[in-house]
Amino acid sequence: MSGPISLEPGGSEQDTLALRLAEPRPAPRRRPRWALDDTTLTIRLPRRGPDEDAVSELAAELADRIGPAVHPYEVAALLESEGLSAALINERYGHPNLFSLASALYERVPRTFPEPAPAADPWRPDTVRCLLRGVLFALPGLAYLLTAPLWNAAGHAPALIVAGLVSWAWGQALGHRAHLRMATGRHEAGRTLLLGAPVGAVLATGAAALVSGGGRVVLAAAAQSLYLAAAGVLLVLARERLLLAALSPLIAGAAVLPWWEPGRLLRAGLPLLALAATLAVTGWVLWRTRSVPAVTGGHRPRVLWSLPYGLFGLAAGVLVLLEGREEPYAVIVLTVSMGPAEWLLYRYRGLSVGALRATATPAAFLLRSAGILALCLLLYLAPLLPAALLTGAAPAALLLLAATLWTALLLQAFGAAWPSAALCLTAATVAGAFSLFHLPGAGLALPLCCGAAALCLAAGALVLLGRPAPHG
Repeated sequence: MSGPISLEPGGSEQDTLALRLAEPRPAPRRRPRWALDDTTLTIRLPRRGPDEDAVSELAAELADRIGPAVHPYEVAALLESEGLSAALINERYGHPNLFSLASALYERVPRTFPEPAPAADPWRPDTVRCLLRGVLFALPGLAYLLTAPLWNAAGHAPALIVAGLVSWAWGQALGHRAHLRMATGRHEAGRTLLLGAPVGAVLATGAAALVSGGGRVVLAAAAQSLYLAAAGVLLVLARERLLLAALSPLIAGAAVLPWWEPGRLLRAGLPLLALAATLAVTGWVLWRTRSVPAVTGGHRPRVLWSLPYGLFGLAAGVLVLLEGREEPYAVIVLTVSMGPAEWLLYRYRGLSVGALRATATPAAFLLRSAGILALCLLLYLAPLLPAALLTGAAPAALLLLAATLWTALLLQAFGAAWPSAALCLTAATVAGAFSLFHLPGAGLALPLCCGAAALCLAAGALVLLGRPAPHG
Protein backbone atom coordinates (compact mmCIF):
# COMPACT_ATOMS: atom_id res chain seq x y z
CA MET A 1 0.00 0.00 0.00
CA SER A 2 1.29 3.50 -0.78
CA GLY A 3 -0.83 5.32 1.84
CA PRO A 4 -3.42 5.04 4.58
CA ILE A 5 -6.94 3.84 3.89
CA SER A 6 -9.41 6.68 3.80
CA LEU A 7 -12.24 6.31 6.29
CA GLU A 8 -14.30 9.18 5.01
CA PRO A 9 -17.84 8.34 3.87
CA GLY A 10 -18.03 7.59 0.20
CA GLY A 11 -14.40 6.66 0.02
CA SER A 12 -12.72 3.65 -1.45
CA GLU A 13 -14.00 1.42 1.29
CA GLN A 14 -17.16 1.12 -0.73
CA ASP A 15 -15.24 -1.16 -3.07
CA THR A 16 -13.72 -3.29 -0.32
CA LEU A 17 -14.98 -5.58 2.36
CA ALA A 18 -16.74 -3.46 5.00
CA LEU A 19 -19.13 -4.00 7.84
CA ARG A 20 -22.52 -2.41 7.25
CA LEU A 21 -25.62 -2.14 9.37
CA ALA A 22 -28.70 -3.65 7.87
CA GLU A 23 -30.84 -0.88 6.53
CA PRO A 24 -34.61 -1.21 6.43
CA ARG A 25 -35.82 -2.21 2.97
CA PRO A 26 -39.23 -1.52 1.49
CA ALA A 27 -41.75 -4.35 1.80
CA PRO A 28 -41.42 -6.62 -1.25
CA ARG A 29 -44.34 -7.50 -3.43
CA ARG A 30 -46.23 -10.62 -2.53
CA ARG A 31 -44.18 -13.62 -3.61
CA PRO A 32 -44.86 -17.32 -3.32
CA ARG A 33 -43.67 -19.07 -0.22
CA TRP A 34 -41.12 -21.03 -2.22
CA ALA A 35 -39.50 -17.87 -3.65
CA LEU A 36 -36.97 -17.31 -0.83
CA ASP A 37 -34.76 -14.27 -0.89
CA ASP A 38 -31.68 -15.35 -2.83
CA THR A 39 -29.79 -12.09 -2.31
CA THR A 40 -28.25 -13.24 0.95
CA LEU A 41 -24.93 -14.97 1.07
CA THR A 42 -25.43 -18.73 1.30
CA ILE A 43 -23.01 -21.57 1.11
CA ARG A 44 -24.24 -24.66 -0.81
CA LEU A 45 -22.55 -27.90 -1.56
CA PRO A 46 -22.49 -28.99 -5.19
CA ARG A 47 -25.65 -30.97 -6.14
CA ARG A 48 -25.79 -34.23 -7.97
CA GLY A 49 -29.28 -34.05 -9.52
CA PRO A 50 -32.58 -32.39 -8.67
CA ASP A 51 -33.83 -31.84 -5.14
CA GLU A 52 -36.91 -34.05 -5.27
CA ASP A 53 -38.38 -32.77 -2.02
CA ALA A 54 -38.17 -29.15 -3.15
CA VAL A 55 -39.65 -29.99 -6.54
CA SER A 56 -42.48 -31.93 -4.87
CA GLU A 57 -43.21 -29.00 -2.59
CA LEU A 58 -43.32 -26.64 -5.57
CA ALA A 59 -45.60 -29.04 -7.47
CA ALA A 60 -48.01 -29.21 -4.53
CA GLU A 61 -48.21 -25.42 -4.28
CA LEU A 62 -48.80 -24.90 -8.00
CA ALA A 63 -50.89 -28.03 -8.68
CA ASP A 64 -54.12 -26.12 -9.36
CA ARG A 65 -52.41 -24.13 -12.14
CA ILE A 66 -50.17 -26.88 -13.52
CA GLY A 67 -52.96 -29.46 -13.79
CA PRO A 68 -54.85 -27.80 -16.70
CA ALA A 69 -51.63 -27.37 -18.76
CA VAL A 70 -51.46 -29.37 -21.97
CA HIS A 71 -47.71 -28.96 -22.57
CA PRO A 72 -44.62 -28.37 -20.39
CA TYR A 73 -44.11 -25.05 -22.14
CA GLU A 74 -47.25 -23.78 -20.40
CA VAL A 75 -45.70 -24.70 -17.06
CA ALA A 76 -42.49 -22.92 -18.09
CA ALA A 77 -44.49 -19.77 -18.84
CA LEU A 78 -46.16 -20.06 -15.45
CA LEU A 79 -42.81 -20.38 -13.62
CA GLU A 80 -41.41 -17.46 -15.57
CA SER A 81 -44.40 -15.32 -14.66
CA GLU A 82 -43.79 -16.17 -11.00
CA GLY A 83 -40.28 -14.74 -11.23
CA LEU A 84 -38.11 -17.85 -10.88
CA SER A 85 -34.60 -16.97 -11.97
CA ALA A 86 -32.17 -19.38 -13.55
CA ALA A 87 -29.91 -19.19 -10.51
CA LEU A 88 -32.73 -20.05 -8.11
CA ILE A 89 -33.83 -22.96 -10.29
CA ASN A 90 -30.31 -24.31 -10.31
CA GLU A 91 -29.45 -23.73 -6.67
CA ARG A 92 -32.75 -24.54 -4.95
CA TYR A 93 -34.27 -27.20 -7.20
CA GLY A 94 -31.16 -28.64 -8.81
CA HIS A 95 -32.40 -28.33 -12.39
CA PRO A 96 -30.14 -26.93 -15.09
CA ASN A 97 -32.78 -24.58 -16.61
CA LEU A 98 -36.37 -23.46 -16.60
CA PHE A 99 -37.59 -26.03 -19.13
CA SER A 100 -36.11 -28.93 -17.21
CA LEU A 101 -37.97 -27.91 -14.05
CA ALA A 102 -41.17 -27.29 -16.04
CA SER A 103 -41.01 -30.79 -17.54
CA ALA A 104 -40.51 -32.33 -14.11
CA LEU A 105 -43.50 -30.46 -12.71
CA TYR A 106 -45.64 -31.35 -15.73
CA GLU A 107 -44.92 -35.06 -15.24
CA ARG A 108 -45.44 -34.88 -11.49
CA VAL A 109 -48.87 -33.19 -11.48
CA PRO A 110 -51.76 -35.20 -12.98
CA ARG A 111 -53.84 -33.54 -15.72
CA THR A 112 -57.03 -31.89 -14.51
CA PHE A 113 -59.18 -30.13 -17.08
CA PRO A 114 -61.96 -28.21 -15.34
CA GLU A 115 -65.34 -28.24 -17.01
CA PRO A 116 -66.37 -24.94 -18.56
CA ALA A 117 -69.22 -23.01 -17.01
CA PRO A 118 -72.58 -24.38 -18.18
CA ALA A 119 -73.90 -22.36 -21.08
CA ALA A 120 -77.43 -21.03 -21.18
CA ASP A 121 -79.95 -23.31 -22.89
CA PRO A 122 -80.56 -21.77 -26.34
CA TRP A 123 -83.82 -23.73 -26.65
CA ARG A 124 -85.37 -22.81 -23.32
CA PRO A 125 -89.13 -22.61 -24.02
CA ASP A 126 -91.48 -19.84 -22.99
CA THR A 127 -93.92 -21.90 -20.93
CA VAL A 128 -96.64 -19.25 -20.69
CA ARG A 129 -96.52 -18.56 -24.41
CA CYS A 130 -96.73 -22.25 -25.34
CA LEU A 131 -99.70 -22.87 -23.03
CA LEU A 132 -101.42 -19.74 -24.34
CA ARG A 133 -101.01 -20.93 -27.91
CA GLY A 134 -102.71 -24.22 -27.03
CA VAL A 135 -105.67 -22.32 -25.57
CA LEU A 136 -105.85 -20.03 -28.60
CA PHE A 137 -106.04 -23.01 -30.94
CA ALA A 138 -109.23 -24.15 -29.18
CA LEU A 139 -110.94 -20.82 -28.43
CA PRO A 140 -112.41 -20.30 -31.94
CA GLY A 141 -114.64 -23.29 -31.25
CA LEU A 142 -116.64 -21.03 -28.93
CA ALA A 143 -117.98 -19.21 -32.01
CA TYR A 144 -119.70 -22.40 -33.17
CA LEU A 145 -121.12 -22.87 -29.69
CA LEU A 146 -122.59 -19.35 -29.73
CA THR A 147 -123.97 -19.48 -33.25
CA ALA A 148 -125.24 -23.07 -33.19
CA PRO A 149 -128.97 -22.10 -33.01
CA LEU A 150 -128.58 -19.72 -35.97
CA TRP A 151 -127.58 -22.17 -38.67
CA ASN A 152 -128.10 -25.73 -39.87
CA ALA A 153 -125.06 -27.63 -38.66
CA ALA A 154 -125.82 -30.73 -40.72
CA GLY A 155 -126.19 -28.76 -43.93
CA HIS A 156 -123.40 -26.23 -43.39
CA ALA A 157 -120.77 -28.47 -41.82
CA PRO A 158 -119.31 -29.92 -45.07
CA ALA A 159 -118.61 -26.46 -46.52
CA LEU A 160 -117.05 -25.22 -43.30
CA ILE A 161 -114.93 -28.37 -43.02
CA VAL A 162 -113.61 -28.01 -46.56
CA ALA A 163 -112.85 -24.33 -45.94
CA GLY A 164 -111.11 -25.24 -42.70
CA LEU A 165 -108.93 -27.88 -44.38
CA VAL A 166 -107.86 -25.43 -47.10
CA SER A 167 -107.13 -22.75 -44.50
CA TRP A 168 -105.14 -25.18 -42.37
CA ALA A 169 -103.01 -26.39 -45.28
CA TRP A 170 -102.44 -22.87 -46.63
CA GLY A 171 -101.67 -21.54 -43.15
CA GLN A 172 -99.02 -24.18 -42.51
CA ALA A 173 -97.24 -23.43 -45.79
CA LEU A 174 -97.55 -19.66 -45.36
CA GLY A 175 -96.29 -19.81 -41.78
CA HIS A 176 -93.22 -21.76 -42.86
CA ARG A 177 -92.46 -19.31 -45.66
CA ALA A 178 -92.91 -16.37 -43.28
CA HIS A 179 -90.46 -17.92 -40.83
CA LEU A 180 -87.94 -18.32 -43.66
CA ARG A 181 -88.41 -14.69 -44.61
CA MET A 182 -87.99 -13.71 -40.96
CA ALA A 183 -84.33 -14.68 -41.32
CA THR A 184 -83.99 -11.79 -43.77
CA GLY A 185 -86.00 -9.30 -41.77
CA ARG A 186 -89.30 -8.61 -40.06
CA HIS A 187 -90.32 -6.33 -42.92
CA GLU A 188 -89.98 -9.17 -45.42
CA ALA A 189 -91.90 -11.60 -43.22
CA GLY A 190 -94.71 -9.08 -42.79
CA ARG A 191 -94.90 -8.52 -46.55
CA THR A 192 -95.13 -12.28 -47.13
CA LEU A 193 -97.99 -12.56 -44.63
CA LEU A 194 -99.73 -9.48 -46.01
CA LEU A 195 -99.81 -10.96 -49.49
CA GLY A 196 -100.38 -14.59 -48.56
CA ALA A 197 -103.04 -14.42 -45.84
CA PRO A 198 -105.78 -12.81 -47.99
CA VAL A 199 -105.08 -15.27 -50.80
CA GLY A 200 -105.57 -18.17 -48.38
CA ALA A 201 -108.87 -16.71 -47.15
CA VAL A 202 -110.13 -16.32 -50.72
CA LEU A 203 -109.13 -19.87 -51.67
CA ALA A 204 -110.82 -21.34 -48.59
CA THR A 205 -114.01 -19.37 -49.21
CA GLY A 206 -114.01 -20.41 -52.87
CA ALA A 207 -113.66 -24.07 -51.89
CA ALA A 208 -116.62 -23.72 -49.53
CA ALA A 209 -118.69 -22.10 -52.26
CA LEU A 210 -117.98 -24.98 -54.63
CA VAL A 211 -119.16 -27.51 -52.06
CA SER A 212 -122.22 -25.62 -50.83
CA GLY A 213 -123.39 -24.02 -54.06
CA GLY A 214 -123.72 -20.57 -52.46
CA GLY A 215 -126.04 -19.13 -49.85
CA ARG A 216 -125.47 -17.91 -46.32
CA VAL A 217 -123.02 -20.73 -45.63
CA VAL A 218 -120.53 -18.97 -47.88
CA LEU A 219 -120.65 -15.95 -45.57
CA ALA A 220 -119.99 -18.21 -42.58
CA ALA A 221 -117.11 -19.86 -44.43
CA ALA A 222 -115.72 -16.44 -45.38
CA ALA A 223 -115.83 -15.31 -41.74
CA GLN A 224 -114.11 -18.52 -40.65
CA SER A 225 -111.45 -18.20 -43.36
CA LEU A 226 -110.76 -14.55 -42.53
CA TYR A 227 -110.32 -15.37 -38.86
CA LEU A 228 -107.98 -18.31 -39.52
CA ALA A 229 -105.86 -16.18 -41.88
CA ALA A 230 -105.64 -13.29 -39.40
CA ALA A 231 -104.99 -15.54 -36.40
CA GLY A 232 -102.24 -17.32 -38.34
CA VAL A 233 -100.52 -13.98 -38.95
CA LEU A 234 -100.63 -13.08 -35.26
CA LEU A 235 -99.33 -16.48 -34.19
CA VAL A 236 -96.44 -16.38 -36.67
CA LEU A 237 -95.46 -12.91 -35.44
CA ALA A 238 -95.71 -14.05 -31.78
CA ARG A 239 -98.65 -11.75 -30.92
CA GLU A 240 -100.61 -14.28 -28.89
CA ARG A 241 -101.69 -11.83 -26.21
CA LEU A 242 -103.19 -9.48 -28.76
CA LEU A 243 -105.14 -12.37 -30.26
CA LEU A 244 -106.41 -13.33 -26.81
CA ALA A 245 -107.58 -9.76 -26.22
CA ALA A 246 -109.34 -9.70 -29.60
CA LEU A 247 -111.22 -12.90 -28.69
CA SER A 248 -112.44 -11.50 -25.35
CA PRO A 249 -116.01 -10.80 -26.65
CA LEU A 250 -116.25 -14.41 -27.76
CA ILE A 251 -114.99 -15.65 -24.39
CA ALA A 252 -117.42 -13.42 -22.49
CA GLY A 253 -120.38 -14.53 -24.56
CA ALA A 254 -119.61 -18.23 -24.14
CA ALA A 255 -119.01 -17.82 -20.40
CA VAL A 256 -122.57 -16.63 -19.69
CA LEU A 257 -124.34 -19.28 -21.74
CA PRO A 258 -124.91 -21.71 -18.82
CA TRP A 259 -126.82 -19.02 -16.88
CA TRP A 260 -128.23 -16.60 -19.44
CA GLU A 261 -129.61 -16.73 -22.96
CA PRO A 262 -128.01 -13.84 -24.87
CA GLY A 263 -130.46 -13.85 -27.76
CA ARG A 264 -129.97 -13.98 -31.50
CA LEU A 265 -128.46 -10.52 -31.78
CA LEU A 266 -125.67 -11.18 -29.28
CA ARG A 267 -125.13 -14.72 -30.51
CA ALA A 268 -124.33 -13.35 -33.95
CA GLY A 269 -122.85 -10.02 -32.85
CA LEU A 270 -120.21 -11.24 -30.38
CA PRO A 271 -118.42 -13.57 -32.87
CA LEU A 272 -118.53 -10.78 -35.49
CA LEU A 273 -117.09 -8.34 -32.96
CA ALA A 274 -114.28 -10.79 -32.14
CA LEU A 275 -113.62 -11.23 -35.87
CA ALA A 276 -113.51 -7.46 -36.43
CA ALA A 277 -111.14 -7.02 -33.48
CA THR A 278 -108.88 -9.79 -34.78
CA LEU A 279 -108.73 -8.24 -38.24
CA ALA A 280 -108.03 -4.79 -36.80
CA VAL A 281 -105.23 -6.07 -34.59
CA THR A 282 -103.74 -8.04 -37.47
CA GLY A 283 -103.78 -4.96 -39.71
CA TRP A 284 -102.04 -2.92 -37.03
CA VAL A 285 -99.35 -5.58 -36.49
CA LEU A 286 -98.70 -5.87 -40.23
CA TRP A 287 -98.47 -2.08 -40.52
CA ARG A 288 -95.85 -2.13 -37.76
CA THR A 289 -93.79 -4.67 -39.67
CA ARG A 290 -94.02 -2.54 -42.82
CA SER A 291 -92.53 0.39 -40.89
CA VAL A 292 -89.34 -1.61 -40.26
CA PRO A 293 -86.64 -0.79 -42.87
CA ALA A 294 -86.42 -3.35 -45.66
CA VAL A 295 -83.28 -5.42 -46.20
CA THR A 296 -81.88 -5.13 -49.71
CA GLY A 297 -80.41 -8.14 -51.42
CA GLY A 298 -81.99 -10.69 -49.08
CA HIS A 299 -82.31 -14.30 -50.21
CA ARG A 300 -85.84 -15.20 -51.33
CA PRO A 301 -86.67 -18.85 -50.52
CA ARG A 302 -88.32 -21.02 -53.12
CA VAL A 303 -92.04 -21.56 -52.90
CA LEU A 304 -91.63 -25.33 -53.23
CA TRP A 305 -89.73 -25.39 -49.94
CA SER A 306 -93.01 -24.71 -48.13
CA LEU A 307 -95.05 -27.27 -50.10
CA PRO A 308 -94.45 -30.25 -47.74
CA TYR A 309 -95.57 -28.13 -44.77
CA GLY A 310 -98.84 -27.40 -46.55
CA LEU A 311 -99.33 -31.06 -47.39
CA PHE A 312 -98.69 -31.98 -43.78
CA GLY A 313 -101.28 -29.41 -42.69
CA LEU A 314 -103.82 -30.98 -45.04
CA ALA A 315 -103.01 -34.50 -43.83
CA ALA A 316 -103.17 -33.48 -40.18
CA GLY A 317 -106.53 -31.80 -40.78
CA VAL A 318 -107.94 -34.94 -42.37
CA LEU A 319 -106.69 -37.16 -39.54
CA VAL A 320 -108.15 -34.86 -36.91
CA LEU A 321 -111.42 -34.71 -38.85
CA LEU A 322 -111.64 -38.51 -38.95
CA GLU A 323 -111.07 -38.63 -35.21
CA GLY A 324 -113.61 -35.88 -34.63
CA ARG A 325 -116.33 -37.74 -36.50
CA GLU A 326 -116.19 -40.48 -33.88
CA GLU A 327 -115.03 -38.55 -30.82
CA PRO A 328 -115.75 -34.78 -31.02
CA TYR A 329 -114.44 -34.04 -27.54
CA ALA A 330 -111.18 -35.80 -28.32
CA VAL A 331 -110.49 -33.12 -30.93
CA ILE A 332 -110.79 -30.42 -28.27
CA VAL A 333 -108.32 -32.29 -26.07
CA LEU A 334 -105.94 -32.75 -29.00
CA THR A 335 -106.20 -29.09 -29.99
CA VAL A 336 -105.40 -27.82 -26.50
CA SER A 337 -102.48 -30.27 -26.28
CA MET A 338 -100.74 -28.53 -29.19
CA GLY A 339 -99.44 -25.97 -26.70
CA PRO A 340 -97.63 -28.53 -24.51
CA ALA A 341 -96.54 -30.29 -27.73
CA GLU A 342 -94.74 -27.14 -28.85
CA TRP A 343 -93.16 -26.78 -25.40
CA LEU A 344 -91.83 -30.34 -25.62
CA LEU A 345 -90.35 -29.67 -29.05
CA TYR A 346 -88.23 -26.94 -27.49
CA ARG A 347 -87.30 -29.19 -24.59
CA TYR A 348 -86.24 -31.96 -26.97
CA ARG A 349 -83.84 -29.61 -28.70
CA GLY A 350 -82.46 -28.33 -25.39
CA LEU A 351 -81.97 -31.84 -24.01
CA SER A 352 -80.28 -32.93 -27.23
CA VAL A 353 -77.81 -30.05 -26.99
CA GLY A 354 -77.09 -31.14 -23.42
CA ALA A 355 -76.55 -34.70 -24.63
CA LEU A 356 -73.91 -33.43 -27.04
CA ARG A 357 -71.91 -32.08 -24.11
CA ALA A 358 -72.40 -35.16 -21.94
CA THR A 359 -71.44 -37.90 -24.43
CA ALA A 360 -68.14 -38.69 -26.11
CA THR A 361 -69.06 -41.31 -28.75
CA PRO A 362 -71.73 -41.51 -31.48
CA ALA A 363 -73.15 -44.69 -29.93
CA ALA A 364 -73.56 -43.01 -26.54
CA PHE A 365 -75.28 -40.03 -28.14
CA LEU A 366 -77.63 -42.30 -30.10
CA LEU A 367 -78.60 -44.11 -26.91
CA ARG A 368 -79.22 -40.87 -25.05
CA SER A 369 -81.11 -39.43 -28.02
CA ALA A 370 -83.44 -42.43 -28.01
CA GLY A 371 -84.07 -41.90 -24.30
CA ILE A 372 -84.85 -38.21 -24.86
CA LEU A 373 -87.30 -39.04 -27.65
CA ALA A 374 -89.05 -41.65 -25.51
CA LEU A 375 -89.21 -39.27 -22.54
CA CYS A 376 -90.73 -36.42 -24.56
CA LEU A 377 -93.31 -38.72 -26.13
CA LEU A 378 -94.22 -40.10 -22.73
CA LEU A 379 -94.60 -36.62 -21.24
CA TYR A 380 -96.83 -35.59 -24.11
CA LEU A 381 -99.04 -38.67 -24.21
CA ALA A 382 -99.39 -39.30 -20.47
CA PRO A 383 -101.87 -36.43 -19.79
CA LEU A 384 -103.91 -37.36 -22.86
CA LEU A 385 -104.82 -40.77 -21.44
CA PRO A 386 -106.92 -39.49 -18.51
CA ALA A 387 -108.29 -36.73 -20.75
CA ALA A 388 -109.50 -39.34 -23.25
CA LEU A 389 -111.12 -41.38 -20.48
CA LEU A 390 -112.86 -38.32 -19.06
CA THR A 391 -114.30 -37.38 -22.45
CA GLY A 392 -115.29 -40.95 -23.27
CA ALA A 393 -112.97 -41.16 -26.27
CA ALA A 394 -111.11 -44.30 -27.27
CA PRO A 395 -107.61 -43.82 -25.80
CA ALA A 396 -105.77 -45.85 -28.45
CA ALA A 397 -106.89 -43.77 -31.43
CA LEU A 398 -106.26 -40.44 -29.67
CA LEU A 399 -102.82 -41.39 -28.35
CA LEU A 400 -101.63 -42.83 -31.66
CA LEU A 401 -102.88 -39.77 -33.55
CA ALA A 402 -101.15 -37.47 -31.06
CA ALA A 403 -97.90 -39.44 -31.33
CA THR A 404 -98.06 -39.20 -35.13
CA LEU A 405 -98.55 -35.44 -35.11
CA TRP A 406 -95.85 -34.76 -32.52
CA THR A 407 -93.14 -36.85 -34.19
CA ALA A 408 -94.03 -35.32 -37.55
CA LEU A 409 -93.70 -31.82 -36.06
CA LEU A 410 -90.36 -32.87 -34.55
CA LEU A 411 -88.99 -33.92 -37.93
CA GLN A 412 -90.30 -30.73 -39.49
CA ALA A 413 -88.52 -28.68 -36.84
CA PHE A 414 -85.23 -30.17 -38.11
CA GLY A 415 -86.06 -29.60 -41.76
CA ALA A 416 -87.16 -33.17 -42.61
CA ALA A 417 -90.51 -32.01 -43.99
CA TRP A 418 -91.02 -34.39 -46.91
CA PRO A 419 -90.79 -37.68 -44.95
CA SER A 420 -93.23 -36.47 -42.30
CA ALA A 421 -95.63 -35.06 -44.93
CA ALA A 422 -95.51 -38.25 -47.02
CA LEU A 423 -96.17 -40.55 -44.07
CA CYS A 424 -99.01 -38.44 -42.65
CA LEU A 425 -100.57 -37.99 -46.09
CA THR A 426 -100.46 -41.75 -46.68
CA ALA A 427 -102.06 -42.45 -43.31
CA ALA A 428 -104.77 -39.84 -43.96
CA THR A 429 -105.48 -41.20 -47.45
CA VAL A 430 -105.82 -44.81 -46.35
CA ALA A 431 -107.89 -44.03 -43.24
CA GLY A 432 -110.04 -41.56 -45.20
CA ALA A 433 -110.70 -44.12 -47.92
CA PHE A 434 -111.87 -46.70 -45.37
CA SER A 435 -114.18 -44.16 -43.78
CA LEU A 436 -115.50 -42.64 -47.03
CA PHE A 437 -116.32 -45.92 -48.74
CA HIS A 438 -117.39 -47.71 -45.52
CA LEU A 439 -114.94 -50.54 -46.08
CA PRO A 440 -114.74 -53.42 -43.59
CA GLY A 441 -112.64 -52.51 -40.56
CA ALA A 442 -113.24 -48.78 -40.98
CA GLY A 443 -113.32 -48.36 -37.20
CA LEU A 444 -109.77 -49.72 -36.87
CA ALA A 445 -108.35 -47.97 -39.92
CA LEU A 446 -107.49 -44.70 -38.17
CA PRO A 447 -105.63 -46.16 -35.14
CA LEU A 448 -103.81 -48.71 -37.33
CA CYS A 449 -102.73 -46.10 -39.87
CA CYS A 450 -101.66 -43.68 -37.15
CA GLY A 451 -99.80 -46.42 -35.32
CA ALA A 452 -97.88 -47.42 -38.45
CA ALA A 453 -97.12 -43.77 -39.24
CA ALA A 454 -95.98 -43.08 -35.66
CA LEU A 455 -93.59 -46.06 -35.74
CA CYS A 456 -92.10 -44.98 -39.06
CA LEU A 457 -91.78 -41.38 -37.90
CA ALA A 458 -90.13 -42.42 -34.64
CA ALA A 459 -87.66 -44.63 -36.53
CA GLY A 460 -86.92 -41.77 -38.89
CA ALA A 461 -86.39 -39.43 -35.95
CA LEU A 462 -83.86 -41.85 -34.43
CA VAL A 463 -81.99 -42.22 -37.73
CA LEU A 464 -81.91 -38.49 -38.43
CA LEU A 465 -81.66 -37.02 -34.94
CA GLY A 466 -79.59 -39.79 -33.36
CA ARG A 467 -76.52 -38.23 -34.96
CA PRO A 468 -74.75 -35.24 -33.44
CA ALA A 469 -74.69 -33.23 -36.70
CA PRO A 470 -78.31 -31.95 -36.71
CA HIS A 471 -77.91 -30.60 -33.18
CA GLY A 472 -74.61 -28.77 -33.69
